[in-house]
Formats: sequence, structure tokens, C-alpha cells
Amino acid sequence: MDAQGDWTSTARGMWLWPVAILVGFPIGGLVADLVVDGVDSVGAALAAGLIAGAIIGAAEWFALRQWVSWLWIPATSVGMAVGLAAGAALADYGIDRGDVVLIGAVTGVGVGALQALVLARRRLPGALWWAIANPPGWALGWLVTSYVITANVDERFPNFGASGALVFGLLTWLLLAVLFRAAAPEVRGMAAR
Repeated sequence: MDAQGDWTSTARGMWLWPVAILVGFPIGGLVADLVVDGVDSVGAALAAGLIAGAIIGAAEWFALRQWVSWLWIPATSVGMAVGLAAGAALADYGIDRGDVVLIGAVTGVGVGALQALVLARRRLPGALWWAIANPPGWALGWLVTSYVITANVDERFPNFGASGALVFGLLTWLLLAVLFRAAAPEVRGMAAR
């Protein structure tokens, strides 16, 4: 199979990724908000990040289960908790557009770094690109949400809503397809471990 056909096959095999993002982010954010009622302190940010991150991580893992281990779920949960707590504190728990973009970028650092470690553990070439792409991806997700679903911003949800998730899911789907294309047979075989 040529390189274009191989990439297309990998991208098609990962069709569930954008769907998992589109479902996981809004549900994770809603459940966390119901429990925590707004990210307005370090404790609330940690709890909301753990809850939303576990739900988002589980949805993402379900889509990537043939490529990554179950460690993706706790990596996402812990990364989101730490990133959200740090980002919200840096933004002084603000909800202006610049604040939520900053919170998103810092949350993306936490999530991207820990998820990249899971990818690196599977010896995925280019795992570092995942860590680099997540901060701007999370920031963009919040930027889009700040224009579309302002209720999520006003209520201090822990993560962006469906509109931002759609953009984030499609952009990261392309990156994952490129990353997994190079190592599909090796990584797929290791994911079961």
C-alpha cells in the first residue's frame, strides 16, 4: 500500500475519535459541573478536572483502544486536574475570553504531557508532537466555545463544550492519524499490554 493509502486507511480506522471527543467533552464537563458547581477555587478545579478528565479519557481511550493502553484514562484525568487547577489559578478564575483561552492552554499542557507519556510508553514515533499540539488545541476549543456556548463559560465549566470539541476533535484526529500511520502495526500489537 502506498503512503497516501496507508494514511487514509489509518484515518478511516480512527473515525471514532472525533465522535468520542464530541460526546466525551460535553458529558464530562456537565457531570463535573453538577458535582462541583463551577471552577472557582483550586479544590473545585482539581475535583472537576479529575471527574471530567476521567470521562473524557474513557471516551478517548474507547476510540483509541487498539493503539493505547488503559493508562490513557488516568493520564487524562490527572493531567486535566493539574492543568485546570494551574490554568484557572493563573487566570485568577476569570471567565473573560482571554482567561478561558489561557486556562485551556495550560490544561492542554497537563493533558498533552501525560497522554504523550502514554504514547511514548508504546514507542510511538512523534509522541512529543502530541504534547506540543494539545495546548493550542485546548486553547482553540475554549476560544470557539466562548463565541458559541457562552453559558459554559459563565457557569465556569471545567472544559469547553461541543462546538470547541468538534474543532479540537477534527484537528487532533488528523494528527493522530499521522502519528499512528507510521507505527500502526507495532503500536497496535503493544496496546493490549
